[in-house]
Amino acid sequence: MRSGNPTLQESTFLDLASGSVVTRDSEAMTLNGTVNKTGLLLLLAVLTAAFAWTQSVAPDGTPTASFGLYAWGGAIGGLILALVTVFKKTWAPVTAPMYALVEGCFLGAISAMFEARFPGIVMQAVMLTFGTLFALLAVYRSGLIKATENFKLGVAAATGGIALVYLATIVLGLFNIQVPLIHESGLVGIGFSLFVVVVAALNLVLDFDFIETGVEHGAPKYMEWYGAFGLMVTLVWLYVEFLRLLAKLQSRD
Repeated sequence: MRSGNPTLQESTFLDLASGSVVTRDSEAMTLNGTVNKTGLLLLLAVLTAAFAWTQSVAPDGTPTASFGLYAWGGAIGGLILALVTVFKKTWAPVTAPMYALVEGCFLGAISAMFEARFPGIVMQAVMLTFGTLFALLAVYRSGLIKATENFKLGVAAATGGIALVYLATIVLGLFNIQVPLIHESGLVGIGFSLFVVVVAALNLVLDFDFIETGVEHGAPKYMEWYGAFGLMVTLVWLYVEFLRLLAKLQSRD
């Protein structure tokens, strides 16, 4: 099984069981357990996001001195914890909640900034994110979308391409070189954001497939945390991309 989400890969279950199926018992991964842990991670992220929101932007909409701490600290801290979780899956019961708490700081800071510039945009992005989550879950459960090998390869390739574009943007930005068009509010920029949103949304299908496969293989209990963490990573990405897309659309008004 391939997954476009770099945290969820085919080798995960093979590494856990040395290529065999893990024995099912009371300590095995379950769907309900993964759902519950996903809900807990989202709650932790919301709590720290609410706090960071109040600390990052002044009443007049200008960023406070703490904005950089929460935005960059949350982003870098979240990346470090994500990498630790990927390479040390057995630590997921500890690192996944820590990731949610730290990433919440990042989300709260940037959400406050977007909201100051475009009132109402955060609620729209939240509704679109969870609307997409539940819509794709319903479609996946109905069998209308199946995570075939070709589907997984296509989404993985598109995800990797987007990651390279964003990496190039960051590196060039260090030299004050701006990538034209795709990050602007023109038709090309909006089209690019729509493409990224679609790819991020399709990663949810791969996340559902990964979790379902883990349950079928009787993966260890801590993999519930790892599956919830992987889904959380995709939801964060999808939410941020919705914010960017809505901001571009509102900038054209």
